[in-house]
Amino acid sequence: MKSLVNLSTMTLTAALAAVTALSAAHAAPTISAQSIIVNPVQASLDVKVWTDRDSSGTGTPAYAPGEKIRLYTSVTQDAYVYLFNVDPQGQVDLILPNRYQGGANFLKANAVKVFPAAGDPFSFDIAAPYGVNKVLAVASRTPLNLDQIATFKSGQNSFASVKVTGQQGLAQALSIVVTPLPQNTWVTATAFYNVAGRAVSMPRPVTPAPAPVVVNPWGTQREWRITIDNRSDLRAQHDAYAAKLRSEGYVLVGTSVKNNEIQSEFRRADGSKAELKVKRKGNRTEITVERR
Repeated sequence: MKSLVNLSTMTLTAALAAVTALSAAHAAPTISAQSIIVNPVQASLDVKVWTDRDSSGTGTPAYAPGEKIRLYTSVTQDAYVYLFNVDPQGQVDLILPNRYQGGANFLKANAVKVFPAAGDPFSFDIAAPYGVNKVLAVASRTPLNLDQIATFKSGQNSFASVKVTGQQGLAQALSIVVTPLPQNTWVTATAFYNVAGRAVSMPRPVTPAPAPVVVNPWGTQREWRITIDNRSDLRAQHDAYAAKLRSEGYVLVGTSVKNNEIQSEFRRADGSKAELKVKRKGNRTEITVERR
């Protein structure tokens, strides 16, 4: 009898473990304290979304009404990406996909998509209301059916009309959409930016103009290269030299990210182009800037 009791206990324990594992595998999507949908199961697929003023995607950069913003997103595996913007008053806009030239939402692994893309006949202009906006990225290995969330109407409107309002409404609607999917096939990420008024600067006393300062180390060279003898952070180095190119009037139009290399292309209004490459070679970091 003792052995039978032990066997029954072990069988019951195994059964409970199996039920627990099965329940975890089919755990329902949750809604975070910020009313954003969250996948309760860790997936090998990952998505990142960020703004042109915060490449880390973890800050809350400020923009003033009238300024332009660019949004970026990337995935670790081939996936369909959907971008939603939720403003402080709960207005929801579906940014991606759209019907413009760069509006396709299928991304290859490790490729970076910028919105608006080069050649798109529009810009993303900051406007009131003031406060923190949220950009929600949803990545899925299979296309999502967003019919209950947004629809594209016939005519000239190239952006979808969103049916839900507020963070809670968007999160609940997306929960319904992704629930039938295998838990390891979709993932979400969120970026923030703040719409704030322009700071009012007080007039300063007139002082003699300072001597010119050389901002960019390459001067007039078309091809410039430097090697740093340390394993510095590639993204930090990239962003530092990208800022120097922007000071010359260049605009980022595309970025390619690999394990040990970040490569970006820039354009200027006069038609000139620039390429920035930050590459790790052993214990050194090589930075190359080419302008043409």
